[in-house]
Amino acid sequence: MSVQTKQKSHRIHEGTASRTFDIVNVILLVLVALICLLPFVHVMAMSFSSNSAVISQKVFFLPVDFSLEGYRMVLEDASMMRSLGNTVLITVAFTIIGMTLTILAAYPLTKRELKGRSVIAFMFMFTMYFGGGLIPEYLLMNDLKLLNTLWSLILPLTFSAYNIIIMRSFIESSIPASLEEAAFLDGASYWDILFRVVLPLSKPVIATLCLFFAVGRWNAYGDALYYVSSNSRVYPLQLKLYYLMGMASDAANLAEGGTGSYVTAEVIKATCVMFATIPIIILYPFLQRYFVTGIMIGAVKG
Repeated sequence: MSVQTKQKSHRIHEGTASRTFDIVNVILLVLVALICLLPFVHVMAMSFSSNSAVISQKVFFLPVDFSLEGYRMVLEDASMMRSLGNTVLITVAFTIIGMTLTILAAYPLTKRELKGRSVIAFMFMFTMYFGGGLIPEYLLMNDLKLLNTLWSLILPLTFSAYNIIIMRSFIESSIPASLEEAAFLDGASYWDILFRVVLPLSKPVIATLCLFFAVGRWNAYGDALYYVSSNSRVYPLQLKLYYLMGMASDAANLAEGGTGSYVTAEVIKATCVMFATIPIIILYPFLQRYFVTGIMIGAVKG
């Protein structure tokens, strides 16, 4: 067999192996995607199905006897709409304050002339591995008179050492020092450089961190379970949904207005899950591509 024939055979073998590898990867990824997607599709189908179809377990991945009764009851429930408003307010305030703290902490850490920079960075890192625990945090919230207020859900978690590391790494790796030096020569201060040079060039990482803050706060309910347990008027949406899941026997009477319509607990649960999930689903595709950027920055440098 000639050398050319051997090379051709080797290339054919490599091409076949590569195609086989790609096919197996595609099949595995499709299976993983279906495992993640089908439960959500099932819940969505239940939310749009009639009571009788859900009770008889006829609903799988398509609505049966299409109905909007569950959504009507949720939208007419004053407490549910109030919880939605609380969650939106908390998420927006949390994201704004969190990003402000992150930027103001990360930017100085990129300056080698900052005295004690290593010590400050170590103190930030220390909080990622060691914490005071739930009881000291609760006692602190109580001493600060923040229990049963929206501030107890906004202030404690706005500081994130992980996000500070991502922001600092992005600035150090993506913004040339020569730009800042040129700005200094033009008479710019640190504040001018931050707002006119650094932030405009940091839009990808800012979008990434805003999504981290917003999604994390929107989905959280553990701190609300501890800090606002006796004030239902400041319940966030996820906590409202948590209590609803735990009280299936009372879920059919969710509406405060007393509409007189009967909707099964399972339909209301499914509707509330969709109600809490749809806003993030709408927002996520617009910022999803920034997730990879933020994660890779944090993995490469820090």
